[in-house]
Amino acid sequence: MACPNKSASAAPIFIALAAVVCSAVYAPARAQTATTTFQVTATVQATCLITANPLAFGTYTGTQTDATTTISVTCTNTTAYNVALNAGTAPGATVTTRSMTGPASALLGYSLFSDAARTVVWGTTVGTNTVAGTGTGSAQALTVYGRVPAGQFVAPGAYVDTITATVSF
Repeated sequence: MACPNKSASAAPIFIALAAVVCSAVYAPARAQTATTTFQVTATVQATCLITANPLAFGTYTGTQTDATTTISVTCTNTTAYNVALNAGTAPGATVTTRSMTGPASALLGYSLFSDAARTVVWGTTVGTNTVAGTGTGSAQALTVYGRVPAGQFVAPGAYVDTITATVSF
């Protein structure tokens, strides 16, 4: 078999052929791939959290004394809720006749309202005297408006009551 003519015009063909052979011999293996998908799921349960700050009337001197505080409600987005305030811990108290207990079991009457005009008593009956809202996923502040009416001349000293705030959803 005769060798091909190694003329100057044949050299580029040999170089090209050598490049093809070398790249085939030394070429990295190509990886094969396959894909799939999977679902990621979760179920969000309606939930609410509630916190409250103290209500401090300060010093009562027999004249009407007003004060406010806040309750913070955080509910999952679009969750309807109602916030109720119980009657407190004083003997015989109701949501319309709350009292703080002081020295020798003396009682100092006060009221809690859901409006700034202090006309709507805040109580425990959903749809009647609770505060309703819809959760946004962020904390929502609700103002509690308190009032100690004038004309109570009870024994001097410290008076206290404990109110339970409940969120229903």
